[in-house]
Amino acid sequence: MKILSGTSNLKLSKEISKKLKLKLVNTNIKRFSDGEIYVEINENIRGNSIFVIQSTSNPANDNLMELLLCIDALRRSSAKNITAVIPYYGYARQDRKVVPRTSISAKVVANLITNAGASRVVTVDLHAGQIQGFFDMPVDNLFTTPLFARYIKKKLKNKKLICVSPDVGGVQRTRGLATKIKADLAIIDKRRPKPGQSKVMNIIGNVRGKTCIIVDDIIDSGGTIVNAVEALKKNGAIDVYVFITHAVLSGDAVNKIKKSKIKKLIITDTIDNSVKIKNNNKIEVLSISSLMAEAIKRISNSTSVSDLFN
Repeated sequence: MKILSGTSNLKLSKEISKKLKLKLVNTNIKRFSDGEIYVEINENIRGNSIFVIQSTSNPANDNLMELLLCIDALRRSSAKNITAVIPYYGYARQDRKVVPRTSISAKVVANLITNAGASRVVTVDLHAGQIQGFFDMPVDNLFTTPLFARYIKKKLKNKKLICVSPDVGGVQRTRGLATKIKADLAIIDKRRPKPGQSKVMNIIGNVRGKTCIIVDDIIDSGGTIVNAVEALKKNGAIDVYVFITHAVLSGDAVNKIKKSKIKKLIITDTIDNSVKIKNNNKIEVLSISSLMAEAIKRISNSTSVSDLFN
């Protein structure tokens, strides 16, 4: 077994390889002046099982292309099998046709990864579980719920908690966390009366006098979460903690969070935000390196990955 890292999240790759007591594959990845990506493997990997770690975060297209070229280089170097470890699977939000004449880009990306030569995919908290069915190969979708539950039990154990889903689509994820920490469940009902108008938010469930735990897979511009927190506070919530797996944090998101009524935003390091969130004490990062290292070890040893979440 060997670990190869792309350039999108080298810090996470190094932490994973350290926990597995392995060195990263010696690789030369660079850009030509016109933006073309060049990948060269500088050691013999013939007959090895290779795990390529690369999030397809911003710049999404560059990082996706880099992943594909890494897989292709490994295939042409006679690797025994290639597992694409994608902590953050970009384009996952486009998993179906919401309006006519649009691309289902999550499927297009799945085809690209398959045709490049990957034989397995490992990812974390897919935006839509059905994306696993876009691949004709094993897909391991890891969950951050146990990680978040441990944090809550340690840091928020003496508070009256309620888990809040930011929309109807996230109820299953929120219920999973609520079950683990033995808390009640509430749902935010979001509606847009007219195009271009701000969202009207109704709270399904009683949050008065409670500490709210919002859990979601992605925070992008931050607008939806900030509005959700406002609505919860207006309905009598004492504090609101937000737990997010993938912190895209585009545009002015970090400043929005800093000025908001969020007590604390807890994210993971599936995306490297070390520069963006520097000196921001409202945002805390939990590492998924141990979870990913254990999953890689189990895949390599042909043992159960699902047992990690039992």
